[in-house]
Amino acid sequence: MSATASEEDLTDDELAGLELVRESGGIHQSEFWKALDVSSRKGSRIVESLVEKELIDREDTVYEGHNTYYLTPTAADLDFSLLMAGDMLSPFVADDELDTSSDAFSQWIMRLAYQ
Repeated sequence: MSATASEEDLTDDELAGLELVRESGGIHQSEFWKALDVSSRKGSRIVESLVEKELIDREDTVYEGHNTYYLTPTAADLDFSLLMAGDMLSPFVADDELDTSSDAFSQWIMRLAYQ
């Protein structure tokens, strides 16, 4: 049975691979090893190690007509603090511009202010 590893236990290649998966939010394995500038064989070894250490998830997929894997950070690895405002989940997490004149936004700010 595998156990979650700490980052201190990782090789430089594994750290670079983990950072790539975290920064991208998800990447195909065929792009992963190219981005790291390693051979596909070495890239596969890095992925296998990170999966074993429960730092990334790997899912079967087809990409550009070829069977490959899609690599994502594990849920335990995601930083949800960016979604929080105090102890409340921010309802305004989006790529669009925020309408600061909206009633919902004003109500949310007032609830934060009164806590």
